[in-house]
Amino acid sequence: MKIFITGITGFVGSHMVDFLLENTDVEIHGLTRWRSPKENIIHCVDKINLHYGDLLDFSSLYRIIDKIRPEFIVHSAAQSYVPYSFEVPISTLDINIIGTCNLLETVRIIKEKDGYDPVIQIISSSEVYGQVLESDVPIKENCPLRPASPYAVSKVGEDMLGFQYWKSYELKTIRTRAFTHFGPRRGEVFCVSTFAKQIAMIEKNKQEPIIYVGNLDSIRTFADVRDMVKAYWLLINKCEPGEVYNIRYSFLYIIFYHNISYIFFNINIIFFYFFYYIIYSLFIASTNRNFTTFFF
Repeated sequence: MKIFITGITGFVGSHMVDFLLENTDVEIHGLTRWRSPKENIIHCVDKINLHYGDLLDFSSLYRIIDKIRPEFIVHSAAQSYVPYSFEVPISTLDINIIGTCNLLETVRIIKEKDGYDPVIQIISSSEVYGQVLESDVPIKENCPLRPASPYAVSKVGEDMLGFQYWKSYELKTIRTRAFTHFGPRRGEVFCVSTFAKQIAMIEKNKQEPIIYVGNLDSIRTFADVRDMVKAYWLLINKCEPGEVYNIRYSFLYIIFYHNISYIFFNINIIFFYFFYYIIYSLFIASTNRNFTTFFF
């Protein structure tokens, strides 16, 4: 059995590799660009098969997929940084929508040629829900989509392409809308990573004792990426094609009030340890991996 992972060198893709190597005997293949950093997979690069190509180059996708014929395709490659999408909206739409269309078109054409019919996981995002109303909480899969960034719009497009290719061509697409997840290898521009890094910098006396934050009015669930990839594997093996699934923790909501916009250690050390405890609890929570379907 073979699996093909786009974005294999990234945050989610590399953790998917770790999970598969530890828990399955599936043959792992991945799409990478020649310039993509390999740090996330350097510990296991000799156990997987890397293929050079690009989501925006249809011919490379066709050549790779037609050659290896994986039973599963996990599409995790994306331009995934929301603030950056405001700076490069066209590039974000290109990579996330046109790249996904190229992938689906590749499978469609090969399927029409000789019946090749893999399961394709389209990794969308909870960002598609955008500006959620109080009446929409808890968020279900039928919640209205109100994307509030170019990234979110691109994920709506990717999500809907997955649905359309199922309806039009019966490609076995499964769409997932993952809520916030974190873990090792997460880029430092994301909230938990930057909080943890700042705490470490402060403890080493390399930063003034202030934690700098962004929007503190946000309410989110947080999940460990290692739980996410386990859910992805269960999903592509157990769930119905054509459907969409939210994936999130159901018990953990983190609320940062706007009046704690920064923390002075020398004035209010209690706040620091409260904040530190929150970050620490997030990592401890990751050890509780018992979940039903895709709600942790």
